[in-house]
Amino acid sequence: IGVVLLLLVMMTAFVGYVLPWGQMSFWGATVITNLLSGVPYVGGAMVEWIWGGFSVDDATLTRFFAFHFLFPLLIAGATILHLLFLHETGSNNPAGINSDADIISFHPYFSYKDFLGFAGYASI
Repeated sequence: IGVVLLLLVMMTAFVGYVLPWGQMSFWGATVITNLLSGVPYVGGAMVEWIWGGFSVDDATLTRFFAFHFLFPLLIAGATILHLLFLHETGSNNPAGINSDADIISFHPYFSYKDFLGFAGYASI
């Protein structure tokens, strides 16, 4: 789930980069979306769907605006799912050191802390 979150944040940043619709944005959208044409069988169709036609134009900008609005909702859902999985399984311990003695339970301590942080952020 963490890698999915990373990719969603990167995609949100990219579509936000395209929204000013200058020369750099236009060519950035053209080059990055053309990378999808390398996907076997469906790459060309994916590029045309994202572009909204056969080239980058106003339909592309409209779609990128919609993506820029929808991706944060997906990020919020993936973050909740990530926290649920983290709560269920615990975090990774690659060193193998047993550190159970100083564990603070996720809920209610971290849940309330995260909620208060989110509420403070949302109130701004």
